Amino acid sequence: MGQPVRIADLAKRMIAMSGAKNVEIKYTGLREGEKLYEEVLNELEGTKPTFHEKIRIAQVREYDYDQVSKDIEELVDISKQFDDMATVRKMKAIVPEYKSNNSVYEKLDAELAVAGGGYDTTD
Repeated sequence: MGQPVRIADLAKRMIAMSGAKNVEIKYTGLREGEKLYEEVLNELEGTKPTFHEKIRIAQVREYDYDQVSKDIEELVDISKQFDDMATVRKMKAIVPEYKSNNSVYEKLDAELAVAGGGYDTTD
């Protein structure tokens, strides 16, 4: 994926390349739900080497198709109730590795940790 690039540096380069003048960059901080970084793989997944030292193959978990289909149907049904908290609760049960930061949904992380939501991927 290459080296990390600061957003401010990217913005400055894009402004310079556009030829625009007197463009102000404002630092607003994190907005609700924003994260500073993204995890490509979770702690239960890893990578395998390839012929090139900088290229890796993701080794992701496999899921039971019937269970995933059932969960997606439930998620669609819940979403039709227009209850954000219930919808996100179900999403977090499906993907328990996702943790909310700077969001009203942070309290669901603790709730689901106690309930032990998510898929059992043990053989």
